[in-house]
Amino acid sequence: MDGKHVVAGVYCAAATPLQANGDPDLALFADHCRHLIDQGCHGIALLGTTGEANSFSQNERRAILESALAAGIAPDRLMPGTGVAAIPETVALTRHALSLGVTKVVMLPPFYYNGVSDEGLYAAYSQIIEKTGDDRLKVILYHIPQVSGIPLSMPLVKRLAAAFPGTVVGIKDSAGDLANMQAIVKELPHFSVLAGADPLLLPLLQSGGAGCITATSNLVANSLRFIFDHVWDAERAAEIEAAQARINAYRTLSNAYVQIPTVKAMIALRTGEEAWFRTRAPLLPLNESERADLAAKFAALP
Repeated sequence: MDGKHVVAGVYCAAATPLQANGDPDLALFADHCRHLIDQGCHGIALLGTTGEANSFSQNERRAILESALAAGIAPDRLMPGTGVAAIPETVALTRHALSLGVTKVVMLPPFYYNGVSDEGLYAAYSQIIEKTGDDRLKVILYHIPQVSGIPLSMPLVKRLAAAFPGTVVGIKDSAGDLANMQAIVKELPHFSVLAGADPLLLPLLQSGGAGCITATSNLVANSLRFIFDHVWDAERAAEIEAAQARINAYRTLSNAYVQIPTVKAMIALRTGEEAWFRTRAPLLPLNESERADLAAKFAALP
């Protein structure tokens, strides 16, 4: 950790394996969590976009979080997504995490309605925090407007950080706009700005950012951790460049087809576990032709 931010480091946006009947494969997920920590992740941001969280029920989400804890992952290394469309359900999921000693959560804004105002979003986040009613809570806002349809503006982020100091402590920015992340760092230097895109970890760290929460860390966490640990070591510049090139290669391949099924298929190719090929509708797994193409390209990666 960097000592400057409440949340800092390499966090994996963990994917979720599925049994043949479509239920979460909790045992395999637990194994994956242990592997991610062994590979250098500071923590695991489960139940996010890559984890297909919004395709799971509240009970399934609770069980997935509990399986990570049962695997021996310390509560302070887990950062589940708890933000859903309905405020009472967000509060319930957040309280469940807190009841298990998990104090850090990644929180989408309420989504579905288009064109909501900053005032409406401020009211929603305020109500969630106040109804949760626990001073231990640490919220990482989740900015992914290309999926949620709900951008989190700079004025909104600053207002929430000022209104709830010690609670609203950071943001995961998955919009891919480095300039926006750098602007937040400049305005809020102790706010944990976390990149949602693997190639942006290095420039964000160099700008004073806190780290990343990324999909490709399911596969190359060790390279991301190397960059985090050695970003300021000029003597290791060539190694950092090589690590970044490896990250970029995996990231590029993960976008060869629809990203989430492709990331899961790459984990399946690494592990040999069929459960990783499966997705929950409306996402579909890669077809046989796509699998074969991916396997050939995956085998050639460094």
